[in-house]
Amino acid sequence: MEQAPGHPQGPADQGPQNAPDLPTCYRHPDRETGIRCTRCERPICPACMVSASVGFQCPDCVRTGGTGPAPAAARPRTLAGGTATADPRLLTKILIGVNVAVFIAVNVSTPLLERLVLIGAWPPPPFTPASGVAEGQWYRLITSMFTHKEIWHIAFNMLSLWWLGGPLEAALGRARYLALYFTSGLAGGALTYLLASPGEASLGASGAIFGLFGATAVLMRRLNYDMRPIIALLVINLIFTFGWSNIAWQAHIGGLVAGVVAGYAMVHAPRERRALVQYGTCAALLTVVVIMTMLRTAQLA
Repeated sequence: MEQAPGHPQGPADQGPQNAPDLPTCYRHPDRETGIRCTRCERPICPACMVSASVGFQCPDCVRTGGTGPAPAAARPRTLAGGTATADPRLLTKILIGVNVAVFIAVNVSTPLLERLVLIGAWPPPPFTPASGVAEGQWYRLITSMFTHKEIWHIAFNMLSLWWLGGPLEAALGRARYLALYFTSGLAGGALTYLLASPGEASLGASGAIFGLFGATAVLMRRLNYDMRPIIALLVINLIFTFGWSNIAWQAHIGGLVAGVVAGYAMVHAPRERRALVQYGTCAALLTVVVIMTMLRTAQLA
């Protein structure tokens, strides 16, 4: 700081009057303090400090069991930097529940099934299309991820979701796991929309499931686990993908590629800019999804 002329700076000018005021205790406003509760982060004076495993807590948080956030340094983190939770399969259970609920609903109501499946444009030429993604129903890219018609289809997908999703949710954390799931599912749907016949209906969580396959392979490689079981299972699924009719191979391949890319970003992102790399990669993949969807819509238009 530049010194003012004729007013030399001396010790008298550096007294406590220049120091910033400390916050006051939330229970004793007349007492200044530099200590905060490690849960609710309210300022507390020495008389209100209660020793905790990490720092000090205020009497209110001790009495209620702690309603404020735990200190960031004390929160256990997953491999990918997410917050560890008491139930690492919560989102997997919710996703399975949504899929089962939609399965029951569409088997009760066929018109509902027709509104949820992924279809490019319907009816086909020479009729004028009235429904489909090309007609502005982009929501079908999402609803088709939770729609199944046959019992064997949902059974296979939900078993795979339980087997793959739980460990991934625990390793990535809920937010990153959900980002991976939807990115893979949307990538599979977009590739199906781009390459399949516009009048061909597609449904199921297979794109997202193959994304979990890809991310699991990346995670096992990162942890130096034996990859032979997951590779063998993936090869078997790819054989079924290209060996059976009435299977949208585009969804499987699109989801697998997106899962590998997003999974690699999740577990290999540098710590100092981890969230930026992880969510930025998912955003880039979703941008590709939008571009593919717009290209196909322009073709069909």
